[in-house]
Amino acid sequence: MKKEYEIKAKDFVRAGKASIGVQSILKNIGFQQDIIRRICICAYESEMNVVMHGADGTLSLNVGDKEIVLEVKDCGKGIEDIEMALKEGYSTASEEHRDMGFGAGMGLPNIKKNSDNFEITSQKGNGTHLKMVFRVNGNRE
Repeated sequence: MKKEYEIKAKDFVRAGKASIGVQSILKNIGFQQDIIRRICICAYESEMNVVMHGADGTLSLNVGDKEIVLEVKDCGKGIEDIEMALKEGYSTASEEHRDMGFGAGMGLPNIKKNSDNFEITSQKGNGTHLKMVFRVNGNRE
């Protein structure tokens, strides 16, 4: 089962809708709450990164028998220092985003912690691609 969502940069009104869609699909399929929670944390964190830092992008969900794959791509400015961006507390959020409650520097670290396999590629001026894999291992109700 595959589903793709569009993410619009700077669209805080619709921000989080893709993550809610992912949650709904996984609940309807019958996955246990623990794996749904982990996937939705990753979906929300990556979706908000696109809204705040990227240009427009997509969030794709691919549900298989043995794994669930979540991919997020944007065509934004890219991440200059991935190693630094993966450190807890490091943030490039603007003052405006911090005033809205974002920018704690936990987005990418939370994604890495909650996915079973995490890949990130980014190049300055060419956007960012996240791939998060979650092993199913009979994790259905």
